Amino acid sequence: MYTNPVNAPTRIGVRELRANLSGLLRKARQGETFIVMSRDEVVAEIHPPAREARKPRVPGALKGQIWIADDFDEWPEDILDAMEGK
Repeated sequence: MYTNPVNAPTRIGVRELRANLSGLLRKARQGETFIVMSRDEVVAEIHPPAREARKPRVPGALKGQIWIADDFDEWPEDILDAMEGK
């Protein structure tokens, strides 16, 4: 009996791929990798997509593009009174 080492791709045949495609794709989405074999020859590899590397944040990239009103944090008197129970 073959035991699959940790994180080693699982080898499957074309027939198994056809029979269980949706289940194999679900497992691939969860991080598992499969090597598809046909007559002892590798014909395909199924694995989760590579994650795109995030670009590092550039401080000040939006400078001059955002405007905030001087009174953005001032509350109308009627709302303040309602919050204070007046």
